[in-house]
Amino acid sequence: MLTHSLKLRKPLAVIDLETTGVNITKDRIVELCIAKAKVDGTVEVKTKLINPGVPIPPETSMIHGIYDEDVKDAPSFKQIGKSLAQFLEGCDLAGFNSNRFDVPMLVEEFLRIDVDFDTKNRKLIDAQRIFHLMEPRTLSAAYRLYCHRELDGAHSAEVDTLATLEVLCAQVEKYEGVKLKNDKGEEYEPVKNDMDVLHQLTSANIVDFAQRMTRNAKGEIVFNFGKHSGKAVKFVLKQEPQYYDWMINGDFPLDTKRKLTEIKLKMMLEK
Repeated sequence: MLTHSLKLRKPLAVIDLETTGVNITKDRIVELCIAKAKVDGTVEVKTKLINPGVPIPPETSMIHGIYDEDVKDAPSFKQIGKSLAQFLEGCDLAGFNSNRFDVPMLVEEFLRIDVDFDTKNRKLIDAQRIFHLMEPRTLSAAYRLYCHRELDGAHSAEVDTLATLEVLCAQVEKYEGVKLKNDKGEEYEPVKNDMDVLHQLTSANIVDFAQRMTRNAKGEIVFNFGKHSGKAVKFVLKQEPQYYDWMINGDFPLDTKRKLTEIKLKMMLEK
């Protein structure tokens, strides 16, 4: 039997969702798991595939491994919503990045089927916030972790520059040869003492530095904001040519406008 060591006054439901995408408004849940930590120290786990009622984008399936075929006979959220709300009744809610994604997505699904799922009287605990607080993502924290010294004079340009070089050297030394597994269970070595490899690891998806555009799993350049988020830039410019003019005349960085113009010129040459 699963157990926990948390001191609870009421059950704590730890939630993780797999979805058709990351848009709270438009996307849908395809799988949910809830680990309900009870006051007596026991844990009850429920895992459920859900038919989202819309196709799962292939690039999303490649991330979580759930395809349309897997959920075709699964119940819809509407079919399980009431029993799920009953299971979560009286529970506080937790997760990893749950306040920004899992809980809002779950609440949205409940609202669509007119199930009253109020979070006002529930405690919300996000383990990612604790992680980022206790393990700050700063140069000083990285220097302490990798170089085992305190960074004196942080925020001086020279001190920060030399510290960054030292951190990078220490990262390569620490992680070269360390293998991880990808979403298919295949082992790979992400960090090597090779700038081509490190670029691929840290910057391969960058199109413009404001990240208004990015690359999807197929390597296509797609918009990363607004009404066309996730759509191929070439497709949008072809279907809605005025969108280019709107961006060029809008309050976007010059680098973004330059990259967008390069894409448009390339399209013209391909005709």
